[in-house]
Amino acid sequence: MISFTAIITIVAFIITMILIFWRPWGINEAIPATLGAILVFLSGSLSPEDILDINTKVVGASITIIATMVMALTLESIGFFRWVATRLLIMSKGSGIRLFWLTNLLCFSITLFLNNDGSILITTPVLLLILKSVNLKNTEKLPYLISGALIATASSTPIGLSNIVNLISLKIIGMDLYLYTLMMFVPGTISVIFLATILYIIFHKKIPKKLPYLSTNRDHAQLSIMQPLKSALNENETKRQSKLMVIVLTFVFVVRILIFVASYFHIPEYLVAMLSAFLLLGWRWFYLKLNPLDMLKKTPWYIFIFAYTMYIIVYGLHNIGMTDLVVILTEPIIQDNLFYATMIMGTIISLMSNIFNNHPALMIGTLTITQLGLDPIILKTIYLASIIGSDIGSLLLPTGTLATLIWFHLLKKNKIKISWGEYLKVTGLAIPATVVFSLTILYLWIYLFFY
Repeated sequence: MISFTAIITIVAFIITMILIFWRPWGINEAIPATLGAILVFLSGSLSPEDILDINTKVVGASITIIATMVMALTLESIGFFRWVATRLLIMSKGSGIRLFWLTNLLCFSITLFLNNDGSILITTPVLLLILKSVNLKNTEKLPYLISGALIATASSTPIGLSNIVNLISLKIIGMDLYLYTLMMFVPGTISVIFLATILYIIFHKKIPKKLPYLSTNRDHAQLSIMQPLKSALNENETKRQSKLMVIVLTFVFVVRILIFVASYFHIPEYLVAMLSAFLLLGWRWFYLKLNPLDMLKKTPWYIFIFAYTMYIIVYGLHNIGMTDLVVILTEPIIQDNLFYATMIMGTIISLMSNIFNNHPALMIGTLTITQLGLDPIILKTIYLASIIGSDIGSLLLPTGTLATLIWFHLLKKNKIKISWGEYLKVTGLAIPATVVFSLTILYLWIYLFFY
C-alpha cells in the first residue's frame, strides 16, 4: 500500500509540472517548483541530511551558471551581441541561405561559450533584430527563429558546462568536465551539425534566397545593413569598438578554457566562473563607468531557485522508490549490451523529458543508473546517452526544456506568433531522427576509442 508520504510527494510533483507547463497569470517557473519542494519537504520524504547532499550537488553548478549568465549580460550591456548581429548581416552578403547558417552558427557558439538558457535569452532578441532589419515576413522568419532555438538548446550537448542540469548530474555520476568533453564533444558536435542539416532540408523552400532589404552590390551592402540598425549599433561601428569586442570575446574564450583546466586539476569550476564574472564586471565599471549593481536586477536568479527546488522534488521521488521502479524496468535490458544500453537509455530520457521536463527527467535517470552496478564504461556511456535524451530529445515538445519555454515567452512578448502545431511540424521530423543518429554516433565513438 502506498504511504501518505509517497502520495503527497507524487501529487506535489504532478501539480508542479502542470503549473510549470500552464504558467497561469504568467508566473515564473520557479514559483510552482518552490511550492512543490516545500510540500515534498513537509511530507517527510526528505531528511536534513538529504538537503545537505542536495547542496553539494546543486549549489556549485548553479553558481557556475549564474556567473556565466552575469558574463553574458555584461556582454549584452556593452553592445557585443548587437555588434555580432551587424557582422552577421554583412557576412550574409544579401543571401538568406547564408544568413540561415550564420545564425545557427551564432546560436551554437553562444551556447558553447555561455549556456543554453543564456543563449536563448540573448540570441532570440538578436535574431529578431536581424530579421526586422531586413523586412522579412513572419512566415519567412520561422526558419531562423525555430532553427535558432533548437540549435541553441541542443548545443549544450558537446560540453557539460553549457547546461545547469548537465552540471548537476555530473556531480551525481562522479564525472569531471574534462572526461565528459573528451567522450562527448565530437559526437555531440556532429549531432548538432546533423540537426542543423535536417532543419535546412525542412526549411530550404521557405528560406528567402535574397534578403529583400539588402543590396546585392557588395559596396552598398554594409550601408543597407547599417541603416535599420543604426540607432542600436552606431557605437559599435568604429575600429576601436570592433577591437574592443574581439578582446572581450578572447577573454570569454580563455575563461572557458580555464574552467576545463580547473576541472582537470579538481579545482571547483564555480570559483573560476565567479572570479571571471567579477573581473569582467570590474572592467566594465572602470572602463565604461557602468555600475555593476545593475546586474542584481538583470541576473535571472530564478534559474538557481528552479534547479534547486526541482532537485528537492526529484530527491523526494527517489526516496519513495521512483528510481527503484525505473531500475527494475531497465536493468535486465541495459546490463550487458553497450549498444542496447545507449539506445534504450537515450530514448527513455527523451520520453521522460517531454512528459516531465528535462530537469527532473535527467536527474531521475542519473540517480537510477548509479544504482545499476554497471561496468564504469557502460555507466558513463548511458549517462551520456541520457544527456542526448535530455538536451536533444527533450526538444520534441515545447514543454521539454526550460529554454524552449523561455523562447516561447520571448516570442509572445515581441508579438511573434508560432503555434505548437508549427513547432511540432518541424520537431516531429527533426528531433527523433537526430536522437537516433546522435545515440548511434555516441555508441560508435565510445566503442572505437574508449571501450
